[in-house]
Parts: sequence; structure tokens; C-alpha cells
Amino acid sequence: MSLKEMLLWILLISGGGFVLLYTALWWLHKRNNHAVRIGRIHSVREGRKGKAVLQREIQALLHKLYTLGMGVPILSEYIKSVRKRLSGLHAYDEYKLRLQTMKMTLFIWGAFICSGIVLLMMKPGLEFAVLALLCGVVINSLILDVAISRMEKRLLAQMIELFANVRHHYHQHGMVEEAISEAADLAGAEAGRHARLIHEALTDVDPHEALERYYESAPNRFLKAFAGISYMVMEFGDRNEEGGSIYLKGLGSLAREIQLEMLRRNKLDYLLKSLNVIALAPVFFTIPIEKWARSSFPSMDDFYQGKLGYITKLTVYIVIILSYFLLQKLQQTNETGYRAGRGRYVWEQRLYRFPIIHNVVDALIPRQQASSYFQITRLLKESGAEIKLEWLYIRRITLFITGLVLSISAVFVLHEAEKTHILYAPVQSGQMFGRLNPTEEKEALKQSEVDRKIMYLLNMRAESTYEQTYAALERNAGGTANTDQLSKNTRRILQKLAAWNEEYIKWWEVLIGLVVGYAAYQMPMLLLYLQRKMRRLDMRHEVYQFQTVISILRAMERMSVEEILEWLNRFSVIFKRPLQKCLLHYEHGPEAALDLLKEEAPLPEFQRLVDKLHLSLGKITIREAFDDLDSHMSYYFEQRKQEYEKMIDSKAIWGRMIGFAPMYGLIFLYLVIPLIGMSFVQMDSYYEQIQKIQ
Repeated sequence: MSLKEMLLWILLISGGGFVLLYTALWWLHKRNNHAVRIGRIHSVREGRKGKAVLQREIQALLHKLYTLGMGVPILSEYIKSVRKRLSGLHAYDEYKLRLQTMKMTLFIWGAFICSGIVLLMMKPGLEFAVLALLCGVVINSLILDVAISRMEKRLLAQMIELFANVRHHYHQHGMVEEAISEAADLAGAEAGRHARLIHEALTDVDPHEALERYYESAPNRFLKAFAGISYMVMEFGDRNEEGGSIYLKGLGSLAREIQLEMLRRNKLDYLLKSLNVIALAPVFFTIPIEKWARSSFPSMDDFYQGKLGYITKLTVYIVIILSYFLLQKLQQTNETGYRAGRGRYVWEQRLYRFPIIHNVVDALIPRQQASSYFQITRLLKESGAEIKLEWLYIRRITLFITGLVLSISAVFVLHEAEKTHILYAPVQSGQMFGRLNPTEEKEALKQSEVDRKIMYLLNMRAESTYEQTYAALERNAGGTANTDQLSKNTRRILQKLAAWNEEYIKWWEVLIGLVVGYAAYQMPMLLLYLQRKMRRLDMRHEVYQFQTVISILRAMERMSVEEILEWLNRFSVIFKRPLQKCLLHYEHGPEAALDLLKEEAPLPEFQRLVDKLHLSLGKITIREAFDDLDSHMSYYFEQRKQEYEKMIDSKAIWGRMIGFAPMYGLIFLYLVIPLIGMSFVQMDSYYEQIQKIQ
């Protein structure tokens, strides 16, 4: 069975399964419509009941498909990956999580099958398989990201309404747990579910342990802050300061944060809307452009079927992939995935146990006295990467070998493709426009077959002489060809032999492979620098959250610095490790522990907060140390608002440039520049013919 037939069968089976599933859902819908039509004779209520029955049947079918899919080995891993992406937004709701997972899976498969059919109709073969794989990865990531972004924005909008209801009911009852319970009944589905989970944690026998479990599943930092602030007010009681209740002030600051986050997301989505689709669209236009150019300009065959054509096409695909992933990074609006203590890279640890790899890695790692050692370890610490230095170098070495092998393999494949093109490409007639008729095309293929036969007779030697080639052609023609035709064919075959023997891996191509490998070797370091830069914004978010917590704690009586550090440790994500070290060393000396905390967390805003805690050790009270906290919070809020605006404008500019880069690359690299080059070659050929006539 050929590759084309195998791929066609795979697509047909996948499409057939999708059609059967759609038919089953349509049959259920038709049966329900029939029930609804009968019910309408009696009452509208019966129609609503029929609609509810249809929904239950569809949900039952999706649940059965989920159960069946989890029993298939490879399919179950994919379903688990989709489930993992959606699990944060459907905490503790297993039934709905399964339904959403299966809906998303079926939608992704439907989009992938449709795009695969389009690509198969254009050009089946190995190139189709590569394009289908590329489209599958992009479609999977794109659909999931869009769906999750919509769910997150819907949850944020419901949280604003939830906080307003909590404020209203807190004014009525003055009790946090009652206010949250009543507000949960009025909130939207997603926010109400999380509000009920928070209420269950607050009323648990051990609320501290229950809240820790909830923090692990909370989808955003606002819900964690809301749960923590509510618990603090329940434990220590509310206080009235300038401006009213500290609990209501905390809710107000959280509501402002959510509104700022929603404005940022909406503006970013509006400015970067549809750029992912624009970046992916050239995948479907490479083959039609190639077919049009080859049918309109026959001399373009040498470009598209030659080494330059493959390199250009590969370049266009690389630009598409890079543009898509860069757009994904630009459109990221969520927090970093960093969680203290979660980083485990088992495969690097296993490789490090081999003696050879162990010795190579130890030889590459800088000595502990070297400045580069301190720079790399500091980078690992500031970027929040839960990985050892030895494992980082194993990853770098693996990427270097992978980049080198892939680049050398690509060079080898390109040379083999060029050799095949030299041997089997039809002989060009010199026609510039239009396409060859069937007779001319058959004659061109026949001449190519004759050239290939003569080249094999000459053992593909580049040092073959003109006389040897001419004699071989003359014997093959059997006296039917004239002298001019034999001379022309001899020169063409000698050119082919020279070009065929030039297709070998050269030293500068190996050098390019080494450069690619070195770039892959440096890639983990570049990602660490990027992660450190992105993490600083999350660190500022957390510092602002710390300030909200301290604004409540400072009003409590008999509050100590150690207790504040313990509360900050409960809320922290990025600063969790430094705060844990500080608490461990606190008994041996509070001042030394706070100095260690400043060294472990170099963010200036956090260091100023630690300085205030340092002053509170005995010189002044905590309330006096943080008397200007409200003004600082207002300043930081406005500062971050301004930073958001600058960041959005910068992302919009870069997003438009990156989003349209694949289209520009396709038009100019794959069509315009080859046409211009072909025109110059044709002009040189015509000029030589004119010179001969003269």
C-alpha cells in the first residue's frame, strides 16, 4: 500500500467516524424535534422538557465517548492533555469537566479532519503528512487557547458580580461566611461554584488545611486572595479604619485588579484578533501558488523541484511555525506556570546517572569559583526554574546534538532531492510563458530519460569528456540525430554530470549545522532570560497582593512580624521558597532572616516591604511602619496600569509584524523573487541567442 493510499484510508476512517457521530447527534436532535412538535400541541412546557431531554441524551453520549476514549492507549493520553488544560476552570466538578473535555476533543478533531481533507486534495504524499501534522498541532493549541481564554474572561466578569453581592450581603449580616454563601446562589455558574468551594473551606473543621487544598486548584490569584482575606477576617475580626471596613476595602482592591485585568485582556484580544489564522493561512496556499507558477511559467519547474525550492518552502514553514508560537507568547495573559516545588525533570536526572554523560556534563559546567557559575545559578533562581545546573546542561547538550543531526540530515535530504531532480526532471524547452502541450511534455520526459541513460553509461563521472559523451549519444541515437542536436545534448548532459557530482555535503554546510546546533545549545538559556523577564511582572502582582494582606493584618491587635511572614507564605507562589527559608531561620535571629529574605528575592518593591518589616522588629509598630501603605498601593496600581498600556501597544506592533510575516514570506520568497530570478535567467538566454544570430 502506497503512502497516498494509507493516508487516504486514515482520513476516510477518521472522517467516517466523525460523520457517524454527527449522524447520531442529528438523529437524537430530530427525534427530540418530533417530540417537541407533538408537545407544542399541548403546552410550551412540554417543549422545554423535550429540549432538556435532548441535552441529557447528548451529555450521556459524550460521557460514554469519554469513557470509551480513556480505554484506548494513545487516545487516552490526548484526552488527558485536554482535560489537564481545562481542569483549572472546572474544579471539583468531574461530570462537567468530562463533558467539556469531550466537546473540545470532538471539535478539534473535526477541524483537523476538515483541514486534512483540504490538504489531501491539494497534494497527497509526504509533504501532506508534514503539513497535516503542522496543522494538527496549531489547530489543537489555537482552539484550546481561545476556549480557555473565553472561559477565563467569563469567570472574571462573574467574579466582579460575586464581589458586589458579597459586599451587599456583608452589609446586611456582618458575617463573612453568610455573605459568601448567599452571594454564591446569585452568581454565575463558574464563580458560584468557586464561591461555594471557598465557603466549604471556611466552614471546615480545619479551615487552614481546606484552604491549602483550594489554593492548589484555584484558577487565578484573585480567587486565592479572596479566600485568604475572607479567612483572615473570620479569624481576627473586621476593623473600621479611614474609608470603612478593611474587608470591604480588600474586596474593592481585588475588584479594581480584576477590572484592570479584563480591560487588558479585551484590548489585547481586539488588537491581536485573527492574527493566528493569518499566520497559519499560508500553509494552504504554498501548493496552489506552486501549481499556478509552474503551469504559467514552465521554467519555474527548475526552482520548485530543485534544492532552492525545497529550502525556500522549508523557510516559509519555519517562519509560519515561529510566527505562530511568538504570537502565542504575545497573547499570553495568564500567570506563569511556576509553582514552588513542582519542577521535576526525570529524564535529565536519569541521563545524568550514566558515567559518560556524567563526566561530559561535569567538564562543561563552570567551576564554582568562576563568575559564569554565579551568573547561571542566579539566573536559575530569578527565573524560578526548578531544575539543577547539571540537568540544565544535559538539556543543552541534548538540544545541540538534536539540532546538529537534524540540520545535517536536512542537508543530506536536500542533496538527494537535487540529484533526483537532475536525473528525472523534464528537459526544458526554453519556453517562458504558458505550459507545454501533452506532446511537448512527453518529448521533454523522453529526452530526460535518454540523458539519464547516457549518464549511467558514463558511470556518473564528472570527468567524462565531450568526445565520450558525444560518442555515447551517437550510438544511442543510431544515426537518427543530426550534429547540432548531438552537440546540444552533449553539453546538457555534461552540465548535468557536473551538477550531479557537486551534490555532496560540503564543509560550510557542516559549519551551518554546527551553528544550528550551537543556537539550539543556547536556547534553554534564552528561555530562562525570557522567563525571568516575564516573571518580574508576576512578582509585582504578588507584591501588590502582599500589600493587600498587610493592609488587613496591620489593623489587628498583637500582630507580630513572624505572623505576617507566615500569612505571606500562605499566599505566596513566586516568593514561597525565600519566605520558607526566612521562617526557618527566624528563630536564630529575625534580622539575619530578613536580610536573607532580601538576598533571595531581589525585586526592589519586595525589598522595600521587607525593610518595613525590619523596622517593625522593635523600633516602631507594624501600623506605624505601614502607615503610607495606601498611598503606595495607589501608586503601584497606577504604575502597573501605565505599564499595561505600554505593553499592549508594544505587543500590538509586534503582533502585526509577526502575524503578517508568513504571508509576506510566502508571496516574496516563494513567488516574486523566484519569478524575478527566472526572468533574468531567461533574459540572459535570449541575449545569448541574439548574439549567436548576429
